[in-house]
Amino acid sequence: MKKTPPSQAKQDKQEQQEQQEKFYARFVAKPKLSGKQRRQQMEELWFDDDDEDEDEDEYVPATEEDTRQAREQFREKSLPEHRASAVNPTRCPAAKKCSGCQMQNLPYEDGLRWKQAQVKKLLGSFGRIQPIIGMDDPTHYRNKVQVAFGMTRNHRIISGVWQSREQRIAAVDRCMIEDRTASEIAITIRKLLPAFKMTAWTPENGGFLRHVLIRRGFATGQIMVVLVAGTPIFPSKKNFTAALLRAHPEITTVVFTVNESETNLLLGKREEVLYGNGYIEDTLCGLTFRISPKSFYQVNPVQTEVLYQTALEYAGLTGKERVLDAYCGIGTIGLAAAGKAGQVLGVEVNPDAVADAEKNAVRNGVKNAEFVCADAGEYMTELAQLGEKVDVLFMDPPRAGADKAFLQAALTCAPEKIVYISCNPETQARDLAMLTAKKGYRVVKMQPVDMFPWTHHVENVALLEKVQPKAPKPTPVETKSAPKQKADAPVHKHTRPSRRSQFARKNNAAFGKSGKAVSDKKSGHAAEKKGHYAK
Repeated sequence: MKKTPPSQAKQDKQEQQEQQEKFYARFVAKPKLSGKQRRQQMEELWFDDDDEDEDEDEYVPATEEDTRQAREQFREKSLPEHRASAVNPTRCPAAKKCSGCQMQNLPYEDGLRWKQAQVKKLLGSFGRIQPIIGMDDPTHYRNKVQVAFGMTRNHRIISGVWQSREQRIAAVDRCMIEDRTASEIAITIRKLLPAFKMTAWTPENGGFLRHVLIRRGFATGQIMVVLVAGTPIFPSKKNFTAALLRAHPEITTVVFTVNESETNLLLGKREEVLYGNGYIEDTLCGLTFRISPKSFYQVNPVQTEVLYQTALEYAGLTGKERVLDAYCGIGTIGLAAAGKAGQVLGVEVNPDAVADAEKNAVRNGVKNAEFVCADAGEYMTELAQLGEKVDVLFMDPPRAGADKAFLQAALTCAPEKIVYISCNPETQARDLAMLTAKKGYRVVKMQPVDMFPWTHHVENVALLEKVQPKAPKPTPVETKSAPKQKADAPVHKHTRPSRRSQFARKNNAAFGKSGKAVSDKKSGHAAEKKGHYAK
């Protein structure tokens, strides 16, 4: 027999081992690649060298511009055809720098679909959700603009959007969702500061100007400018105000406030009116409202009208109800409902907002509305303890939702209807679960409204109705008629007892159920039976 040379045997053994490794390779778990490794792998697969004439040994280093263009081409080619429309053609040029609008990468219609899906995911278990109501023109809708001021390392004044997560200012002059006039006023103030030898405030070096708050009445066109400084020393305040008014004569009032604390609060405790009345007015739902610097007023007046009209429609007021407006602010919802209700009671913890609400009631000639400065939860608890009755409850809590004490007091007062307006569907789902847990209320319908286009925030109105207890079954009326005779017992087909039952009856008669013989004194018949069995 011819022997195989050692080199050939070694080669055959190596080939056999390679075949086995190749066979078992598909059953071995591969290490998970990171996102960077996957992108590099896809780029290597995508960008093959198609030029056959190019010398492979020659190495030409790629520039940053070449790499950027290659990645953009890869992303464009890797996008599916059905996602070609998923790029926002009207995207804000400052979207990446600002990051204030989280949905600038999508067209507006796709953003509405995303919000509808989110509301359905969080609140769909409570009932049917109506299609979301969007805006015809979702740009420059904010009537309240907050601009932060700071200094660069080169001692240059900048202004823009304050990013709390990064703790820095994104230098943005014009915003896609903010009022145009407000943006121009902020730019003018930044240019006036060096002319008056003033600087912006920083935590390290101090300074003068920290923030600027600008509010504009959508219907009236009145403009309020609030200058928030880090020091009470305001040099040349009259000349500065006069220069600002010359540049923007449309400004209605200018207010100066000081905030020396290092907190996230925007406004200070003390306010000084430099020009005008210190407030502006705006029209909403056919009523005129007074807005001060600290008053809560919805930032999107167009969608606010839609939101409040939906809430009033859900309430179904007839003119006789007693309405409680919790978290009432300056009384927008309560005063809008006063014309269709018997009595309105508003509760708000902010004293400045309560003062504006009372003045708004006088301004609009509303006499059946009353406003109280108190915590909504504590006030509802007092109403529950006093046994006060409320027919309809409007609640528009902050983003954190209502607390348990308030919801428990609402269940105790038990109004016939609850109209819950929420700017956070997550906390609204939590509160609705508590209101419907013990079958006290049921959700009838819900309507989402896009109050903040290009952001992930959404408002939702929910109508809850009190669950009526089931009426007990009517008891038969007792009469003095003759008692009914008992019905004859049903006649069974086999009336003769079985042999087992006959034997058990005789045994019990003779010995009793305990098994002992029954005495003669108790039963002569038992003694007779006993003798009978003895025979």
